[in-house]
Amino acid sequence: MLIINVKENESIDKALKRFKKKFEKTGVLRELRSRTHFEKKSVTKRAEKIRAAYKQKMYAEENY
Repeated sequence: MLIINVKENESIDKALKRFKKKFEKTGVLRELRSRTHFEKKSVTKRAEKIRAAYKQKMYAEENY
C-alpha cells in the first residue's frame, strides 16, 4: 500500500504527482499488463536481449 504524506500548504497537484511517481516505480501496472496474456519464455528472453542490445548501442553512442 502506498502512503503519501501531504505536507502543509502543499498543493494537491504536487502530492498527486509524487503519488504517480511512487506508483510507477513499484511496477504494479506493468506487471498487471504483463499478466493479461501468456508469453512464452523464449519470446520474453528474446525481447530482453533486444532491449539490452538497444540500451548498449545507445550507451556506446553516448560515450564514444
